[in-house]
Amino acid sequence: MIPAAFTYHRPASVAEAVRLLAELGDDARPLAGGHSLVPMMKLRLASPEHLVDLHGIGTLKGASREADRIVIGAMTTQHELLHSDLALTAVPILRETIMQVADPQVRYRGTVGGNVANGDPGNDLPALMMTLGADYRLEGPAGARTVAARDFYQGAYATVLAPGEILTAVSIPVPPPGHGYAYEKLKRKVGDYATAAAAVILTMRGGTVATCSIGLTNLADTPLLADKAASLVVGTTLDDATLRSAGAAAAAIMAPAADGRGPSDYRKHVGGIMVMRALKRAAEQAR
Repeated sequence: MIPAAFTYHRPASVAEAVRLLAELGDDARPLAGGHSLVPMMKLRLASPEHLVDLHGIGTLKGASREADRIVIGAMTTQHELLHSDLALTAVPILRETIMQVADPQVRYRGTVGGNVANGDPGNDLPALMMTLGADYRLEGPAGARTVAARDFYQGAYATVLAPGEILTAVSIPVPPPGHGYAYEKLKRKVGDYATAAAAVILTMRGGTVATCSIGLTNLADTPLLADKAASLVVGTTLDDATLRSAGAAAAAIMAPAADGRGPSDYRKHVGGIMVMRALKRAAEQAR
């Protein structure tokens, strides 16, 4: 189908984009990669009167290192990030996860900021950013602010973004040398959203887990942090009993919808398995 008529805007700066969004109000939508918005417009499920295209803002592109953090501009495409030696050397789980985002055609256009800001619980990067302890920089009419990724998501497609506000950068603390990582994703076919997925970042000390963080994708109406499951493995050697306990603790916070990927109980079951697989592989790496 063809979208309804709209007015196209291409600002050259964040300030101009914020001004346009503030002036146009609910009739305007920012455009990043467009993989979510444009299909909705074609189906007439969304009919914004104004599109504010962020592609002309050069300051929103690229990755840089600032002290002990990697800062990624919101309009950096997933393909571009896959070729950023700076980001991928410091945070190697980025490559592993991005390679499982949809397919190459989507990654050429899809942006990091669009993936994390859309609030789609099926997107792969939000749970990863929560697992990494990332922060989001938001800029709007009231100025700039920083929000932790773990505090950003409120529900399906609902975030803390205020009217006229856009996400401009993702800031990730560099994990310590020798850390282990894994992103395990079960899906029906290449390019599909996860039936269940889990991200793990951990460190080992003296053969036992010293620190651990676990994120869950598409297993509730928001990405999840499985804090109890992560705490259960700290101080252990990740024996089979501990893995099972962690998988069960993670499954206990899952609330996936029944859909074409399977009934809720099945998705919780495989979600626990993804957690166990990710923990085991991350620990093997760290050792």
